Amino acid sequence: MTATPDWSLVLHGGAGSIERHRLTAAQDEGVRAALGLALDAGGAILADGGSALDAVEAAVRVLEEDPHFNAGRGAAFSRDGTIELDAAIMDGRSRAAGAVAGLTVTRSPVGLARRVMEASPHVLLSGAGAEAFAREQGIAAVDPGWFATDERRRQLDELLARNADAFDVDMKYGTVGAVARDRAGSLAAATSTGGVTGKRWGRIGDSPLIGAGTFADDRSVAVSCTGSGEYFIRIGVGHEIGARVRLSGESPQAAADAVMAEVRALGGTGGVIVTAPGGEAVWSFTTPGMYRARATAAGLREVAVYGDE
Repeated sequence: MTATPDWSLVLHGGAGSIERHRLTAAQDEGVRAALGLALDAGGAILADGGSALDAVEAAVRVLEEDPHFNAGRGAAFSRDGTIELDAAIMDGRSRAAGAVAGLTVTRSPVGLARRVMEASPHVLLSGAGAEAFAREQGIAAVDPGWFATDERRRQLDELLARNADAFDVDMKYGTVGAVARDRAGSLAAATSTGGVTGKRWGRIGDSPLIGAGTFADDRSVAVSCTGSGEYFIRIGVGHEIGARVRLSGESPQAAADAVMAEVRALGGTGGVIVTAPGGEAVWSFTTPGMYRARATAAGLREVAVYGDE
């Protein structure tokens, strides 16, 4: 019988139409390097006996700063040319959670989500109210232009030129997320995103919704999702995976695969990362690729991009 790893960490940087012919060598290298840095940031905390909660926040903060992903710097533009950021974090020990939506100046959405969890009586704050809370808490803000990149602007311009809606194009979901199990056996999950290019009307996806795009419960699993959020919301993907593990006795991999098959049956695509009290570090996705990485105390370290890796 294999011993339970005393910690495990899994990351994603988005799923979608990620294929070798679509990425330049520089993009491939940049994504892998960023995932590796995030793995190092979270893994160092876990290896030192730190909490899963600290590890997932640290890992996601690294990815929010990297313009290869659709979170923080490099986030997608809305149809109106703004950048609106969402994030969530959840502690599997107590099922405490914090989430934010519609941010425009907060540098680290996942950092603010954690502050909502720990310093407010609420779970989800949005828009101007969320950023008023951020100012009260001394959370770093930046000019909205700091988040913008030429590539994301090009993607919006292309969508507008075709007069397409956000989901009428070949999608690549660059949402970032992390899940972890620490040495104490506790779980945590965190997710951060800019949504989808061309989103309208203050659209909010699954990422900041506890039980949909982000979920952690020490009795079952920690989950972070990326994909067509409307479908993940309707199914409650994170909670659904946890329920299958806790109530039906399914393995984390089997539960993740089954729920992602349900997403696909409804017409959605994307992926999930999952860890559990047993130390499992798994993922499941229905797209050609998913930016992903994982590491465990047992020595596993893997960074992958394409579906055949």
